[in-house]
Amino acid sequence: MRRLVPLLLCLLSIQAVPIPSALAATRYVTDSLEVTLRTGESNRYRIIRMLPSGTPLEVISVDEATEYARVRTEDGTVGYVLERELQDEPAARTRLVELEKRLAELQGDPDSLSARLAALQATYDRLDTDYQALQRDKVRLEQELATIRHASTNILDITSDRERLRIQVSELTRERADLEQANRDLGNRTNQRWFMIGAGVILVGVLIGLFLPHLTFRRRRGSWGSL
Repeated sequence: MRRLVPLLLCLLSIQAVPIPSALAATRYVTDSLEVTLRTGESNRYRIIRMLPSGTPLEVISVDEATEYARVRTEDGTVGYVLERELQDEPAARTRLVELEKRLAELQGDPDSLSARLAALQATYDRLDTDYQALQRDKVRLEQELATIRHASTNILDITSDRERLRIQVSELTRERADLEQANRDLGNRTNQRWFMIGAGVILVGVLIGLFLPHLTFRRRRGSWGSL
């Protein structure tokens, strides 16, 4: 009888342990979250809409006192959300979907990966060829630019010399005009001098013509008187 008592107690302790249900399964908490977009910086303001996790927002300003951020959605709606409910990176669920997609692509058909790799290699070779051509064009254009700069410097020098020569020609033209005017004035004065000399000669001739007969007549009378 004493041996049966411990056995009964052991059976009772085994029955007290709950047996897990066959329907139980392991589940994970989703990271889906909705944030309220309000018209003001408090939960007293009206809710404009509920923003699901991963929604991109443009932060216009942040009020450190109220801890609210003024944001703008992609469709242009402006409102306020709690700044602590924003993060710098997209939601983990979104990033996980992208990673799973890339992993599925990497685990896909090796032939398609090889084809993609060959296409990428061909694209790289084409871009490298274009790059080399652009480098040659760059060197050629730099040489042409240096030539143009040198030519422009020469053009500036030629323009400066041309302007200086133009000034000199203008000065020489003015000096020539002055000399021609002085020559004309000298010619006029010479003509006037010769005119005056000619007039004086004529006047002397007229005077001689007027006084010469009287001088001859007096001389004859003087000679007759002496006889």
